Amino acid sequence: MSRRGLMSEELKYEIAKELGVDHIVSTQGWGGVSSRDCGNIVAKAIEIANRKVGGQ
Repeated sequence: MSRRGLMSEELKYEIAKELGVDHIVSTQGWGGVSSRDCGNIVAKAIEIANRKVGGQ
């Protein structure tokens, strides 16, 4: 079962921009982003999701 598409491209790019790796995405695509930075993007997305769930 594929889990692609759970996070919108817009949200991923917004987080990448916040973490300072948006220039890599712009020039090299998501494949150019390091594993560490991808992990940081996922961690930030989880943090945002937890805040939304906690605020309901």
